[in-house]
Amino acid sequence: MLILQHPLEVHHAKGSARLLHLSLPGSRLVIGEAFDPLALQGLLTTDRVNVLLYPGDAEEAAPGLLPTDPSQIRLVVLDGTWRKSRKMLHLNPALHQLPRLALQAPPPSHYLIRKAHRPGQLSTLEATCLALQQLQGPSGRFAPLLAAFDGFVASQIR
Repeated sequence: MLILQHPLEVHHAKGSARLLHLSLPGSRLVIGEAFDPLALQGLLTTDRVNVLLYPGDAEEAAPGLLPTDPSQIRLVVLDGTWRKSRKMLHLNPALHQLPRLALQAPPPSHYLIRKAHRPGQLSTLEATCLALQQLQGPSGRFAPLLAAFDGFVASQIR
């Protein structure tokens, strides 16, 4: 997994990308907004199929085009507000070329400490866990991480 984090999210006390990165062995967290094209291509190595976790048009959707073996997929996640993530997508043409994975029927967010503007808008951690479950099948593997995240949210509310 590759997490591309907007620079303004790095020191945000309510951010979930750092917790996600620390909880998923083998993940990589890179900070930036407009990445050098060669550096970004280096991050998007071809040893796996890179798939962008981001809503898209039907023709951009990836599920029918993905390998059946989840270990052959590298999930690319943009961490930032919706506005910031759209800007990151716009500033990095290599990301436009990636097949997209949109979440199927996401549940309501538990991320009550930041405002969602529309239903289905989740934290980076929630969205990534759901995407991985969508790719790997519902195993309950991410339940402890989501429970820890709920505890984090509850402590922030207090």
